[in-house]
Amino acid sequence: MIDLYYWTTPNGHKITLFLEEAGVPYKIHPVNIGKGEQFQPEFLAISPNNRIPAIVDQEPAGGGAPVPVFESGAILLYLAEKTGKFIPQDLRGRTEALQWLFWQMGGLGPMAGQNHHFSSYAPEPIPYAIERYVKETNRLYGVLDHRLADREFVAGEYSIADMAAYPWIVPHEKQGQKLEDFPHLKRWFDAIAARPATVRAYQKAKEINVTPSVNDEASRRVLFGQTAASLRR
Repeated sequence: MIDLYYWTTPNGHKITLFLEEAGVPYKIHPVNIGKGEQFQPEFLAISPNNRIPAIVDQEPAGGGAPVPVFESGAILLYLAEKTGKFIPQDLRGRTEALQWLFWQMGGLGPMAGQNHHFSSYAPEPIPYAIERYVKETNRLYGVLDHRLADREFVAGEYSIADMAAYPWIVPHEKQGQKLEDFPHLKRWFDAIAARPATVRAYQKAKEINVTPSVNDEASRRVLFGQTAASLRR
């Protein structure tokens, strides 16, 4: 059994995609980030960076005490190694999957995240910042489109590399992007969207969160106004 500490963000969706695909039993513990639940001591004990998602593996390989894991990329890798699924077992295939997983963690996610912030959540528009991140998101979409020109999925077979990237493409309109401009990416995106596990994962999200996490000034302060002092409360 996996305890999943989750909210309905792209990083949260990565983990439900994996768990649904792999058929691993799991229990969702919602962490409403708009209400500041990520700063509760119980959650910080699992995720010291006060970010979702996080997991606790109640039945780790080899037995022993439960294993907590935070950071979505680390969780995907942990689950792939635990189950032996969605990561190639040969050296070259594994390297391909991991480098594209890290590409998402270090590039697509942070840049699209800043795109979301300055386009939708900043208290006043800053044209330079908006243009900067919309263009960088566009560049990264182009990188992914080129990668997919001669293969069905990012690392050949469907893998954690695809699960990491897909949720960050879902809000493409919000990011100022048109999938029609990236035909290979669009084909890939549509194929993942149609997978039964993807449908189940996103249905769970709708059941857990029926309102936006950032819908008033209080939630903006919780999400965007924190310092180190927030962890010492």
